[in-house]
Amino acid sequence: MADYKKIFSFHLIYLLIVVAIVAFHLLEVNFIDPYTTKLVGTNFTPAIQVFEDSAVYWFTQHWIPVLVYFFVFIYIIFYPFTLWFSLIYFVLTDQKKSMKTFAYGFVLIYLFTLPFYLFLPITNVYTYFGSASALNSVIPGINQFFYATTTNNNSFPSLHVAMALLITYTVSLTNNKRYTYLAYFSAVSVICSVIYLGIHWITDVFGGILIAFGVFYIVKRLTKEK
Repeated sequence: MADYKKIFSFHLIYLLIVVAIVAFHLLEVNFIDPYTTKLVGTNFTPAIQVFEDSAVYWFTQHWIPVLVYFFVFIYIIFYPFTLWFSLIYFVLTDQKKSMKTFAYGFVLIYLFTLPFYLFLPITNVYTYFGSASALNSVIPGINQFFYATTTNNNSFPSLHVAMALLITYTVSLTNNKRYTYLAYFSAVSVICSVIYLGIHWITDVFGGILIAFGVFYIVKRLTKEK
């Protein structure tokens, strides 16, 4: 019994860090972001649209229903499941290295993305082009919940992409090959979903990837991993 208490007390610290970041993110989305967006007074999306043109928007005009349902499932259900289930898995199997890496990585990813969200408003693709929301078409009313956790101008860099890669990286540290393969599938599917559903620009995706790998490098240094 003492061992279980010791294990839980170790993981509890990192779980609280994760919960604190999530809570601050909700605060940022609902209260801080509207103020900073008004303060900046400029939308920088045209700068991305100039060189990307309508590449991502093209997908929104050629949706295949079965793929729309699949990618909405990945984005709304499967990705959040892998996020929170991974944390539970780390606790139940006492994956200290994975839990610590996830918590540190989450904090760093958010610290790097936050200035962009606050001071570089980039509108998501379907909103910018006035296209329909695939999420709302599959799950009517989901946009109300969706925009309680994000805004339509917190597009660059993609937090979904960065976090999906963080999940994959930390799961791979457990040496659970089956779950690692599932995490890789989730990360690739998330990247495809944000493009196919017209949620993120290609630039957003690359931004999320660069931040994720930059954070992996920093975390390795912090944990003194060889």
